[in-house]
Amino acid sequence: MTSVALARVYQQSFESHPYTTLAFTNGALNALGDVVAQFTQRVVEQGPEERRKEWRYDIPRTLRFFAFGFGMGPLIGRWNFFLERHFPLRSLGSKTGKVSVRALARRVGADQLFMAPIGLGIFIGSMGIMEGRDAEHIKQRYKDLYKPALMANWQVWPLAQLINFRFMPLPYRVPFQSTCGVFWTLYLSLLNAKEDEIQDHDRDTQHVVK
Repeated sequence: MTSVALARVYQQSFESHPYTTLAFTNGALNALGDVVAQFTQRVVEQGPEERRKEWRYDIPRTLRFFAFGFGMGPLIGRWNFFLERHFPLRSLGSKTGKVSVRALARRVGADQLFMAPIGLGIFIGSMGIMEGRDAEHIKQRYKDLYKPALMANWQVWPLAQLINFRFMPLPYRVPFQSTCGVFWTLYLSLLNAKEDEIQDHDRDTQHVVK
């Protein structure tokens, strides 16, 4: 009953304020992904000596992921409306006809060839800006992170988006994508945190040399 009531509240909110609803939903699920990532880092990456040290949760980091998700939610929502209009899965004017596998493949292909690279680029740039990195460090992040993250994206997301576009109603596509994205955010968060450590180490080394 609780899940049904929650779905009803979400549907009503989406119908009255679609982009605000998508912004908060996507922001919350992105933040959840970083929460999982931080606790995963604590368990997986720290050695025995480090476990005994005081561990502090990085609240600003989670807020940055919330901000990124908040901004991307309406953008992804607009993109889904665009796909629905220009890449129909059924014959024009039909809502109950058979879904064309070829049309579904075209929609997934359009999503992965256009939105995926753009979204990843926005992620790397916005995280660098919110962390206070200068242009040189952000440029280095693109060199270090963009290609491997995009390759990983193309191994994971086509199947998830195929399920999303085929079975999820339009209002629920961003939440479904964001729910799957909790694990993707876990990956991005760990990747971004590792790059932070490298850049911070390089910066500290340069300061010592100087």
